[in-house]
Amino acid sequence: MSLTLIGKKRGMTRVFCKKSGKNLPCTVLEVQPNQVVQSKSVESDGYEAVKLSAFTLSEVQKKRAKKPDLGQFKDGLTPMKTLIESRGSFEQEPGDLVDLSYFTVGGYVDVRGTSKGKGYQGVIKRHGVARIVSSHGAGPVVRHIGSSGFMTSHGRVHKGKKDSGQMGNALCYAEGLEILEIDLENGILVVKGGVPGPNGGTVYIRNNIKGKK
Repeated sequence: MSLTLIGKKRGMTRVFCKKSGKNLPCTVLEVQPNQVVQSKSVESDGYEAVKLSAFTLSEVQKKRAKKPDLGQFKDGLTPMKTLIESRGSFEQEPGDLVDLSYFTVGGYVDVRGTSKGKGYQGVIKRHGVARIVSSHGAGPVVRHIGSSGFMTSHGRVHKGKKDSGQMGNALCYAEGLEILEIDLENGILVVKGGVPGPNGGTVYIRNNIKGKK
């Protein structure tokens, strides 16, 4: 198992490979040290896990926060906005800080984020279906879906049929992204390829669990 660290997506750029000179598209992630809030054990909780937190709350956010949420930060821990739990046996204890030294350059990570919301979209943009032929009096329905039901019998539409609806704003994984650079001083992690979500969006980073090499 791997710890899951909390960070933010800061945008995309490019890096030139020193060996081949290739232009590599990459994403810059900001990962400040994550605070360990709780260490769970089989004896007390029934399973082993570590809970991490990030993004310090402002004074206004502290006033608006719910007491059960603030109650997790005991014994002098700094109240933070985002929490994530990683199952497994780890050595971290409450109050410890986990930074980017947990990862290594050349290794691979999985990044989870929420994709950009695109609102209500039609079937062409949402599912990539083909257009209706616009000749012979198709009229204003060239971007509509064709028949989706039955010609006879019960005449209903099966569940799960591709149709228009909400697009984006969904949990997505980008798996097996190579780590190109790590800046411990500034908390910067550069990974090869794209990461779901907008700039400034929260992302969750862990070591690749499928063992990509």
